[in-house]
Amino acid sequence: MAVDLLYFFVFPGLLFSAVTGAFLSWFDRKITARVQFRKGPPLFQPFYDFFKLLLVKETIIPRQGSPVVFLLAPVFALFGATTAATLILLPLFNITSGLRGDLIVIFYLLAIPSFSYVLGSLASGNPLAAVGGSREMKLILSYESTFLLVIAGIILKASQNFDLNSIITIQHNSSPFISSISGIILFVVAIFCIQAKLGLVPFDMAEAETELDEGAFIEYSGAPYALIKLTKYIMFFILPAFLVALFLNGVTLKGVGILWAVLKIAGIVLLITLIRNTNPRLKIKQAASFFLVWMNLLAVIAIVLAYFGY
Repeated sequence: MAVDLLYFFVFPGLLFSAVTGAFLSWFDRKITARVQFRKGPPLFQPFYDFFKLLLVKETIIPRQGSPVVFLLAPVFALFGATTAATLILLPLFNITSGLRGDLIVIFYLLAIPSFSYVLGSLASGNPLAAVGGSREMKLILSYESTFLLVIAGIILKASQNFDLNSIITIQHNSSPFISSISGIILFVVAIFCIQAKLGLVPFDMAEAETELDEGAFIEYSGAPYALIKLTKYIMFFILPAFLVALFLNGVTLKGVGILWAVLKIAGIVLLITLIRNTNPRLKIKQAASFFLVWMNLLAVIAIVLAYFGY
């Protein structure tokens, strides 16, 4: 029990994932600034943002709506992200004790933050937040089905293994899944899915600063918004790490393997950052069609190819 709590709160759970995610968030903002010919923030800016919200800014609770749900939503989001981080990173770091990383459980845990944001926005009583929550829900219904097809494709390629540790071991014993045609297609689809999960351009219509002024998060401030920031930091790390486990045969934390692990995760973050800086925001109808039609079609094609061994 004590070991599981250590995994959850310290390594590789809450503390480790949050710190690593904060540095990756800085990397994302720095690359974005360079693309726009700006200098960008200092290295510790994500930490300044978090602690300023947590310790300095006042928490304002809206009069309308449900204050209890409004305040608990960020807590649920952080719990889901931290639990998913623990289940993903334990097998990724080859830690055999503790909790196991079942893909279906991880799939549902990764959906908790998005659903929590919807609950929080609806509980705020703000019309703009409700619009943001409505957009977020429509987006969830679009990309989650596609992400589930990606998971199904990985399970098929892994000989019907649901255990993340077994999936990584299979890739170590043969070759990374991304080295096949079906693996490449599934990886492309997965990249767009995590782009939407992170709420990044072109799938940031739920926040849409120029239209909804942060949308679902418009009423959040102080400590509750700090928890939302912390959840986003964790998700910014564990989603690329999840793709590394699913497609790039995991990581090896020994010698040069540590550098190679950093490059894998940083490479996926770089790809995500370049996508967000080279595409305009889509309308919610366009985003839904993109996932429900084109990405689902690609995922089904990849599953058929995987069935025939390609």
